Amino acid sequence: MNLYRTVFTIPQLDCPAEEQLIKMHLAQLPQVKQLIFDLARHQLTVLHSGQWQDIEVALQNLNLKVTFCHCQVTNPETNPLNSSINQAQQRHLLIVVLVINLLFFFAEVVFGILADSMGLLADGLDMLADSLVYGMALFVVGSKEKYQRQVARISGYFQLSLAMFGFAETLRRFVGQELVPHFGTMMTVSFFALLGNAISFYLLQKNQNPQAHMQASLIFTSSDMIANAGVILAGFLVWLLDSKIPDLIIGLIVFFMVTRGALRILKISS
Repeated sequence: MNLYRTVFTIPQLDCPAEEQLIKMHLAQLPQVKQLIFDLARHQLTVLHSGQWQDIEVALQNLNLKVTFCHCQVTNPETNPLNSSINQAQQRHLLIVVLVINLLFFFAEVVFGILADSMGLLADGLDMLADSLVYGMALFVVGSKEKYQRQVARISGYFQLSLAMFGFAETLRRFVGQELVPHFGTMMTVSFFALLGNAISFYLLQKNQNPQAHMQASLIFTSSDMIANAGVILAGFLVWLLDSKIPDLIIGLIVFFMVTRGALRILKISS
């Protein structure tokens, strides 16, 4: 049986949620053997048997602007497929990252409330949003497409609800007589969150796997590291200016990131 390497261009392929849904959607096709994503070029390479047209139709059903590039016969020996052991290792690694995200979600929410910091709260909710996508991918693998889409929509609506609550609370604090956040708590907790994400990033990068869920995890983790650094910077500015404004600004930025991700999930799971 011939094995083919088909390349598709997907301009909208710039969000980890899109990668997760593509992976879950194409998992329903028995001829699909492996997926390789090139984020920089917005390209998807599919190793498969049979006709590539069936795969294109499946991708079009996700409401993505897919363009066929080329298809060629490939040698299975030079493109080894994932063994069950490697899949188990990847699953274990994703679970580790999921646990780290959940732990720091709880830590940042608790300390965000104690420190009266919207930046910490927003960063914690961002990590929860990431955990939802990780958990969604782990939970629905192998299930029916209809069920996958339902879980994705629930995840998207939940993320959007969190973001709307965060926006409302942040705007309320802009106009209210709120206390200046405790900058020491902001910087300390965010530093440890940054350290945890750096460890996750190292583990994921060391894995060197081109598949969708692993690349998505790298993107999530790198985004979290940027958000962590933003909260640390906001804490420094709170100390320097003795003002709540830097904390609220970073909160708005992170909530915007969560909203953007939620809207994309809802769009491609409709």
